[in-house]
Amino acid sequence: MVSSMANQTTIGDLFKAKAITDEQVSAAVDAFLAGPASEPFPIADGYRVDLAAAVAAHAFTTMMVGRDDVSTASKRGAVRTAILLARPA
Repeated sequence: MVSSMANQTTIGDLFKAKAITDEQVSAAVDAFLAGPASEPFPIADGYRVDLAAAVAAHAFTTMMVGRDDVSTASKRGAVRTAILLARPA
C-alpha cells in the first residue's frame, strides 16, 4: 500500500515537503512558457516533470496559455497550478 501512495505524490507534495523550492517551480513555469520541450524538465535533484503533459492534463490551463487576451501573470498562475498538480516523471 505504501508504494501506491508514493506513486500518487505530486510536485505540490514535494514542494510542501521542501524537496522542491519556489524558485525551482518558477523555473519550470518559465521553461514551459519559453516553448515546448520534448524531454521532462529536471525540476530538482532526482525529480523531473513533463511540462507539456502537466499543462495538457488541465483543460483550463491549456485554454489560458492559448489565448492572446490573457495576461502573462494569469498564464503563469495557471501553468504553476498544473505543474504543482503533476506527478514527477
